[in-house]
Amino acid sequence: MSRRARVAVLVLLAAAAGIAAGCGPLRRLAYAGPGRDAWQQPDRVVASLDLEPGARVADLGAGGGYFTWRLADAVGPEGQIFAVDVDEEMLAHIAEQAREQGDANVEAVLGEYDDPLVPEGGVDWIFTCNTYHHIQGRTAYFANARRYLRPGGRIAIVEFNGKGWFERWFVHYIPADEIRAEMRAAGYAELASHDYLGRQSFLVFGLAD
Repeated sequence: MSRRARVAVLVLLAAAAGIAAGCGPLRRLAYAGPGRDAWQQPDRVVASLDLEPGARVADLGAGGGYFTWRLADAVGPEGQIFAVDVDEEMLAHIAEQAREQGDANVEAVLGEYDDPLVPEGGVDWIFTCNTYHHIQGRTAYFANARRYLRPGGRIAIVEFNGKGWFERWFVHYIPADEIRAEMRAAGYAELASHDYLGRQSFLVFGLAD
């Protein structure tokens, strides 16, 4: 068996393991997979948010914390990052790392499938990457999430656009126009769109007037 074939088999086995574990295979394979930094451009993504020091951010679908620590650095020690997920194992990993690293501005939050359960006080930003397609009843979900946003709060959605073979194969993507329609129905207006991510759309929304 060629090296390429062996890699393909390993990928498929890992994907199957992710499905059996009750979460999307892409979440387990790609949350910190090799080479992700090149196509994800995480530092540029965070910089595009232009976060204020002291901001409060919900990292929705935080997974293993790929963006959590970068967001924590961006808001500084006076800010707060809520790493929200429904996967207790992933959250335990984030909480352990936060303790080991002394990151007092990172808090793991066990959300529900229909509610992120953002702590009291709300947030300035809800950020989500590669998670939107996992959410069931997205319009109702984000309509409910409106109550967690502080005045002027925003939602940033980075989502696969279907141009990568893996996303197409496992249908792990939502087209940008579909996201726009669902967010409009949930009561949001599009504020910005960034087009530098080849495999993903990057949309920013605020509450509609």
